[in-house]
Amino acid sequence: MPRPESTAAYARNSRDDVIEAALGILDQQGLPDLTMRHLAATLGIQPSGLYWHFPNKQALLAAVSDRIIAGARSVDTTGRSWQQRVQAEATALRDALLAFKDGAEVVSSTLALGLGAEGLHRRLTGAIDAGGFDEETSELAAATMVHFIVGHAFHEQQRIQADSLGAVAHAHTLDREDPAEATDRPGAFDFGITLLIAGLERQGTHVPADPASAGSQ
Repeated sequence: MPRPESTAAYARNSRDDVIEAALGILDQQGLPDLTMRHLAATLGIQPSGLYWHFPNKQALLAAVSDRIIAGARSVDTTGRSWQQRVQAEATALRDALLAFKDGAEVVSSTLALGLGAEGLHRRLTGAIDAGGFDEETSELAAATMVHFIVGHAFHEQQRIQADSLGAVAHAHTLDREDPAEATDRPGAFDFGITLLIAGLERQGTHVPADPASAGSQ
């Protein structure tokens, strides 16, 4: 039977309340400070009250990841080619990851454990499907783009944090450019997505949009 304080915590805080509080800690203080104890203190409850909604921290982070991705802006598909749709979806998803401090790291860990963040893959697959690719190609292409988007956003956030701490050396050794800085250049993300789209076009595995008309040619 639940203890009185757990019952009270359940009544006072909804699942959404817990997720919003977790997002606040993440954005203001970062992932290391997003502990169950800190979250409970922020909500003014005992840590046991959190387990009404989430069985463990991994489940909480999965819900936080889903909320981060759900915040990605919608893409207007009117008059856009599938290539433009993919580019727009990728940019919207990246921006959503960057909207919260350590957002990419949270989503990356969730993906690695297979606990959530399916929205990334679902949105990209939908855009790629508009190009008439077979199902396997769409799935593999979306998965590849997810890795690129999350990895690029994670790199950006790590560099931002390192810069803020003065941990990045701006002087080049032996007059050679730091390879990591290439991904920090304006347009580097768009360039990477463009390369992936171009590679997908080269696969040549489109299925005809209208099989009947294709057979008459």
